[in-house]
Amino acid sequence: MPDNVRVRFAPSPTGNLHLGTARTALFNWLFARGQGGVFVLRVEDTDGDRSTAAFERSIIEDMAWLGLAWDEGPDIGGPFGPYRQIERAEAGLYEKAAQSLLKSEHAYECFCSAEDLKAERKSALAHGKTPRYSGRCRKLTPEGRRKLLDEGQEPAIRFAVPQKQTVSFDDMIRGRMDFTDQAFGDFIILRKDRTPTYNLAVVVDDSAMKISHVLRGEDHLANTARQLLIFNALGLETPKFGHFSMILGPDQAKLSKRSGAMAIAEYRHSGYLAESIINYLSLLSWSSPSGEEVLDMATLAADFSLKRVSRSPAIFDISKLKWLNSQHIRRLESVKLTNLVVPYLVESKFVDVKEIPQNFDRLTRITESAQTNMEVLSDIQGCAKIFGEVTYAQDVVERLREKGSRRIIEIFSEVAAQGDFDTKDEAKDLIKTAGSRLKEEGFKGKDIFQTLRLSLTGELSGPELFYIIWVFGQKEIQDRLKSFLED
Repeated sequence: MPDNVRVRFAPSPTGNLHLGTARTALFNWLFARGQGGVFVLRVEDTDGDRSTAAFERSIIEDMAWLGLAWDEGPDIGGPFGPYRQIERAEAGLYEKAAQSLLKSEHAYECFCSAEDLKAERKSALAHGKTPRYSGRCRKLTPEGRRKLLDEGQEPAIRFAVPQKQTVSFDDMIRGRMDFTDQAFGDFIILRKDRTPTYNLAVVVDDSAMKISHVLRGEDHLANTARQLLIFNALGLETPKFGHFSMILGPDQAKLSKRSGAMAIAEYRHSGYLAESIINYLSLLSWSSPSGEEVLDMATLAADFSLKRVSRSPAIFDISKLKWLNSQHIRRLESVKLTNLVVPYLVESKFVDVKEIPQNFDRLTRITESAQTNMEVLSDIQGCAKIFGEVTYAQDVVERLREKGSRRIIEIFSEVAAQGDFDTKDEAKDLIKTAGSRLKEEGFKGKDIFQTLRLSLTGELSGPELFYIIWVFGQKEIQDRLKSFLED
C-alpha cells in the first residue's frame, strides 16, 4: 500500500447524484483532506445500456457545486488515467486481468445462458435456498470447453471462489468482518460481450491508481469479500476498507424519493445551499467532537475522523436539513444572499431581469428583511410579495378609514415627511418618534403598529415594521398612505 492516502469516489453515470452517494463522496473528501491525501474522481461507466454523458456531466456539476474538488479525474486528468472505465476497458486492462486469472486457474469460462441461470435461480427459490451459481461450468473438462468453443458459443469468465475458505478483513468502521464461501457463489468477472463486471474493474483500477483506502456504503460489504479474493488471486496489495451505514427514511426503510429524498440537483434548484447540504450529510452517521451541529467545510475537514463514524443507520430528516439551511442562510452577507435569491425573484416575476441593476439596492433590502424567515432560498418569493403592488381587502380599507386609524396614519405621515430614512436605524427612529406622539394622544402600541403595517402592506404579518419602512423609503410611504389621507 502506498505511504500517502489516496481515496476515490467512483460513481456510475446511470443517474443523478443523490444523498447517499454524495455522503460517500463527502466522507472520502474529508478523509483525504484531513490526512493530506489525494481525492480521485473515477467514472465507472461500463454499464453501456444505462450510462450517459449527460449523467456524468450532472454528477460532475453537482460535485463542483458542493465544493468537493477532486485532485485527479476524467476532466482534469492525472498520473493514473484514464479515469473512465470504458476507456480503460478499451485499452484491454480488464481483459488482461481476466486472462491472467484464467491462466492461474482462479477463474474459468462459463457457457451458461441467461435462461439457464434464470432456471437455476427459480429452482433455488422454490426450495427455500439462497440463489447462487451451481458451478456446473467449473466442472467442465478441457475437452468439453473446447467443444463448446468450437460450436461458436461465447463464454463469460467466472471467478472460482475457493471452497471452505473464510474471507476476513478489518473494517475501519465496523471492525472484524468474516465471509465464508457460502456467502456467494462463483461470480462473473467478464461478461460474454467482454465488458468487465464491477468487482473485476474496481480491483484492477484501485490497484493501478494506488488507492490506499476504499470507503463506501455497507451495501458493498459482500463485494469487498469478492474483491479481496481477486486482489489475492492477482497477487496485488490490498487497500484498507471502511463501510458506512445506510441512510434510511423516517419509516426506517431504505432512503428513496418516496421518503422525501431528492437528487442533489433538485435540492439545489429548490433553494438549498451547498454549505447546508454538506453540513447535513456530515451529520448522517458522524458527529463533531465539539458537539456543534452548524459546521462549515473548514471545520469539517479539520475535525473529521472515521473513529467518530457510527455503525448505526442514519435517519433522513428533512426538517433538520431545512433548519440547517436556515442557519446557513442567516450567516450569509446580504449582498451575496441577494445574488442567490435574484433568480427566484425573476422566476416569480417580482422583478424583470433587465431591471435588476437599478433595483439591486432595493432587492438587497428586501432580502435582508426576509433573511431570518427563510428556510430555503425560494422562500424569498413569498416574503417579497409584501413589497410589491399592494391590494387592500375591503375590511382593511374600512378599518383604516376609521377615525382612530386615520389619525395614526396622519401623524405618521407628518413625521415621515420631515426627513429621509436611508438606514435601518433611521427607520427605527421614525417609528419611535411617531409612536411617542401617538401615545401622547392615547393610542396603544398594538393599535399603532397594526394600523401602520396594514396601511403600508395590507397585511398584519411580515417582516418587522422598520424593515418595511427602510425598503419603501419616504416617497413610496407617502404614496401608499395618500389614499387614506385624502378620503
